[in-house]
Amino acid sequence: PLVVLFHGLEGCSASHYAHALMHEAGERRCRAAVVHFRGCGGTPNRLPRAYHSGDSAELGWMLRRLRSLCEGPIHAVGVSLGGNVLLKWLGEQGEAAASVIASAAAVSAPVDLTAAGDALGRGFNVVYTRAFLATLKRKSLDKLEHHPQLYDAGRVRRAGTLRAFDDVVTAPLHGFRDADDYWTRSSAKPWLSRVRLSDELVG
Repeated sequence: PLVVLFHGLEGCSASHYAHALMHEAGERRCRAAVVHFRGCGGTPNRLPRAYHSGDSAELGWMLRRLRSLCEGPIHAVGVSLGGNVLLKWLGEQGEAAASVIASAAAVSAPVDLTAAGDALGRGFNVVYTRAFLATLKRKSLDKLEHHPQLYDAGRVRRAGTLRAFDDVVTAPLHGFRDADDYWTRSSAKPWLSRVRLSDELVG
């Protein structure tokens, strides 16, 4: 069996939960892989686009690519942002997901991105937001060296919340009107009732 992990916002194979899951998979004699979203594995992303919470098409491409390379069952795990993307893909695919993976699990997935994004802008959660923004802003400003007209560098530097960052970077880069449009259209919550593997509803 192959266990595939889709990491959270600004995560990677070095994240503590990735190490824990890969260790556990090894103990159970499973193969395991951490799929890096664009720009998250230490290799710069050369394209204008990045990764985002609703990019189920890209996740689906990755899973189908792994399916073409592996003979055994594939078990997918998504953590945080990766969990939302995985659940959205599962809902969009419905029963067809069973032709690609055998099972799936989402951990701490922000299935309502508006609620989650706004919560990260309040109270102690701001600590997490600052950590996310530190790397997101650096990567976004580095990208302007190769693609200078993508967005306003000043607005990127001033962004103090995920909403402000997504308004200036994530939304326009990926075809959304603004952060509200991005969060609404990328949330997995509306798709949860359609999540199925084989003929069983996954709760």
